[in-house]
Amino acid sequence: MNTFDSAIFLENIEWFDETGQELVHRLPEEGSGEIKWGAQLTVRESQAGVLFYEGKACDAFGPGRHTLKTGNLPLLTKIISVPWRGNSPLRAEVYMVNMKYFTNLKWGTMNPVAFRDSELGLIRLRAHGVFNIQIVQPVLFINSLVGTMGRFTTDSIDTYLKAVIVSRFNDYLGEVLDSILNLPGRFDELSLQLQKRLIGDFAHFGLQLSQLYITSITPPEEVQKAIDDKSRLNVIHDIDKFVKMKAAMAMEKAAENQGEAGAGIGLGMGMMMPAMFAHGLGGAGVSAQTSDEKTTTCPDCQNVIPAAARFCPLCGHQQVVLSQCAHCGENLALNAKFCSKCGHPATERPKVTLCPACKAENLPGAMFCNHCGQRID
Repeated sequence: MNTFDSAIFLENIEWFDETGQELVHRLPEEGSGEIKWGAQLTVRESQAGVLFYEGKACDAFGPGRHTLKTGNLPLLTKIISVPWRGNSPLRAEVYMVNMKYFTNLKWGTMNPVAFRDSELGLIRLRAHGVFNIQIVQPVLFINSLVGTMGRFTTDSIDTYLKAVIVSRFNDYLGEVLDSILNLPGRFDELSLQLQKRLIGDFAHFGLQLSQLYITSITPPEEVQKAIDDKSRLNVIHDIDKFVKMKAAMAMEKAAENQGEAGAGIGLGMGMMMPAMFAHGLGGAGVSAQTSDEKTTTCPDCQNVIPAAARFCPLCGHQQVVLSQCAHCGENLALNAKFCSKCGHPATERPKVTLCPACKAENLPGAMFCNHCGQRID
């Protein structure tokens, strides 16, 4: 269109946001122009239009078609603007404001914030969430934030709004929360109260904070582990029984994975298991199993045990008396040089039976050598 045609014809002004992220868009895009008297402005339901004429905000327009009134008269303006090389000094532009809700804007702490927990001490927390905004005062928003920018998107203000939310969140959390262990079930309450604190900060720029949600408040990994351990302890009412169960499971697993060696470990540990479970069961199981057998009393723990037992199944005390320590009376094992209880030298040597084949020492009365298996006559 040549200069003469542009001086005659009127403008049709409208705008569509294809990105979904523009808050404000200026028309004409290259800057102010000679919007003429009678130009038509079409505003959609989700928009508002603000006419700036001669550097001032003159009118704000809601949904519908509007006729703009400026000092630029078709054809006559070109004649009057000759001293300005054909450019009219009566500059005008329209700012189209997107009035829809901008949702799913994310906020979060870039760096952990310090929090004094009443139970865990001084810890560092990270918090994240989402918020929604809407422009409710177009002229105030343009004058305070947009200025003369041709387009203004959510990215242009996102960083600032996040910083404001995090700042308010830090103060608020320290005032209302004593321990992060009390967080479950309070996210809705905390989100609502934090939103109320931020209303004034957003309204200062003509914005409405429609919703704000706290999606997570997380401590460092080591604090999370401590919380998990505390939760497990609360679930386990009898820690003694729990430890014994874990030991039994570990022995069973070792026996399965280590072959013959594991079987030996399992057999040896199996002899000790009655003593491990004795306190938890109160000796009832052992007594029930040995009710039909001859019993005796262990000289060390004073519990009733089978008379044929070589070791006490409850305390492990040796029942077969080969010799005793002259110092404390503890039963001594075969070939023992020192007492296992008091460390006193074993001055008395027990009587032994020598194998005629390998000359190994055996218990008195042994019929077969426990080293070579030969019969002892």
